[in-house]
Amino acid sequence: MARALRLLISLALIPAFAAPATQHTSHPHGSMPADAPYWEGLMESMTRMHAAMSSTRPSANADTDFVALMLPHHQAAIDMAKIELTFGKDEQLRRLAQEIVTDQESEIQLMKLWRQQYTCDGKSSRKPCTDQRKEW
Repeated sequence: MARALRLLISLALIPAFAAPATQHTSHPHGSMPADAPYWEGLMESMTRMHAAMSSTRPSANADTDFVALMLPHHQAAIDMAKIELTFGKDEQLRRLAQEIVTDQESEIQLMKLWRQQYTCDGKSSRKPCTDQRKEW
């Protein structure tokens, strides 16, 4: 339940960060407040995530597409959480950021393992590849 709540919070924050990300690229770096050294890192993580997600093409397999899109999303959450751990002062948010790093890293490993098990000869599969290759 707590993990689902954190995921929902992360998803809810995407629009809040996405709009400033597009605005940021149109403003010269000189207009950035001197006391916001973290901002560029946050925007870079969002830019990398959006580039990875938008370059993903549908595979005709909902599970594969879910993993393909969630991997960069989770990595961006980790990158942003690490920035909070470096620059943030609020202890509650720092604890949340540490939990995000821990949980999202674990979830990335699970998704990569799933992708490895369900990708056979470069194609997505609905069953683990090892099961399909068994001779009965």
